[in-house]
Amino acid sequence: MLGVSGAWIGNLRALEPYRPVFIGVAIVAVYFAHRRIFRPAGECLPGEICADPAVSRTYKALFWVVVALLGVALVFPYVAPFFY
Repeated sequence: MLGVSGAWIGNLRALEPYRPVFIGVAIVAVYFAHRRIFRPAGECLPGEICADPAVSRTYKALFWVVVALLGVALVFPYVAPFFY
C-alpha cells in the first residue's frame, strides 16, 4: 500500500556500510539466547516455564530454526551472484 516493494528494497544500499555491525549484534543475540535456552536444568526452579520439558524442546527447536535462517541470511549475499 505504501509502494515499498522487494525491487525498491533490493536497491536500498544506505545500510550496507553497517552490515558488519548488524551481523555482530545478531551473533551476540544468538549467543545470549543460546546461554539462556541451553542452561543446565538445575538452574530452573520447579514451577518455572523452563522446567517443563515440552517447552524446553520447543524453545530449542525454534532456536535452531532461527540459527539456520540467520545462517542463510549471512551467506546469501556471497552466494547470490552464482545464481544470476
